[in-house]
Amino acid sequence: MHKPLFLAAGLLAASSAFAAGIEVDIELPRIDVSDYRRPYVAAWLERPDNSVAANLAVWYDVKMRNAEGAKWLKDMRLWWRRTGRDLEQPIDGVTAATRNPGVHKLSFTEGQTPLGKLAAGEYRLVVEASREHGGREVVTVPLQWPPASASRNEARGEHELGTIAVQLKP
Repeated sequence: MHKPLFLAAGLLAASSAFAAGIEVDIELPRIDVSDYRRPYVAAWLERPDNSVAANLAVWYDVKMRNAEGAKWLKDMRLWWRRTGRDLEQPIDGVTAATRNPGVHKLSFTEGQTPLGKLAAGEYRLVVEASREHGGREVVTVPLQWPPASASRNEARGEHELGTIAVQLKP
């Protein structure tokens, strides 16, 4: 390996090791009903004026024939109105299949997709879930960016979402 290339790779690795980050835990509770369907879920960061700063995750039935799963994304009404209807599905690096009940961990690093470079200020993590033959729920967790120190904030849903936790790393 050439020394300049090796040095550049080392600097890149070192700089990403010190980049600020956000870890998100999304809990999908086990719901005891006969016709359980996994929920569609969207997670995004929004500014105080309700504009979307970053789409972090969109989970839906991506394997439906003829991309029919995308037609039900509008059931996540808040996400759909704020940003979903303006996006082409699937969103590279954001879209994934629906998830089973349990806690799902997501990790994002400043400067990398989908988080990108956030301006300093107040934000909200918003998580919306909508389930066929079920309900719809939105949970928000406030956060301050960039984090001055490591912190953890959480909020709890009542039926479609469990605990939503945000851990910030400076």
